[in-house]
Amino acid sequence: MLVYGKNVFQEMETKKIRKVYLLPQKKNSEMVSFLEKNHVRYEVVSRERMNRMVSGNHQGIVCDVFDYEYGILKDCYEDDFVLVLDHLEDPHNLGAVIRSAEAAGISHVIIPKDRSVQVNDTVMKISAGALNRVCVIQVSNIHQTLQTLKKQGFMIYATAMDGKDYRKYDYHLKKVLVIGSEGKGISELVRKSSDAIISIPMKGKINSLNASVAAGIFMFYMMEE
Repeated sequence: MLVYGKNVFQEMETKKIRKVYLLPQKKNSEMVSFLEKNHVRYEVVSRERMNRMVSGNHQGIVCDVFDYEYGILKDCYEDDFVLVLDHLEDPHNLGAVIRSAEAAGISHVIIPKDRSVQVNDTVMKISAGALNRVCVIQVSNIHQTLQTLKKQGFMIYATAMDGKDYRKYDYHLKKVLVIGSEGKGISELVRKSSDAIISIPMKGKINSLNASVAAGIFMFYMMEE
């Protein structure tokens, strides 16, 4: 998997990097000294070649990294707050949600294996290094996962437009926040599995928020309660 940019490189653990590609002007830089000191393979390539490798603003550095290693469900049993994403499809949203989750102090994010965006190069880029501190867990079935988390003492809060004002609840107990997909929202099974359906009151004419924006509002409020 190819990821790129200075911020991504600075946050990436060297053990996760196969090889780094640099532009000629970086050949004698501190970056090269760092790579050599940490025994990371690198290659100096032309700008034309680097432009063909990735489509975004690479800032003169591209990293070939190992595929992301997902966690397992039991890793989050001792957490106080877990985030579940019910079939998000946009990698930019997933990356932004992971970044917000890290800022809010959440350690684990759960996503389904099927019909959902996975951790790819775009997610790594947008998350800006948060994936080094937030573990993404893949599960086969969100509904069954929520049932398992309930048995571990978690309260399940799913988000939907027809839910009750999220500020009306007490979030002191162990909790799971479920964010639905961009188009369909939460599934009916997830709705039935939840202890409460919550929403953000809207004052404008637009009746919904981007998934990553909504997730950020919910997470920071619930973390403070």
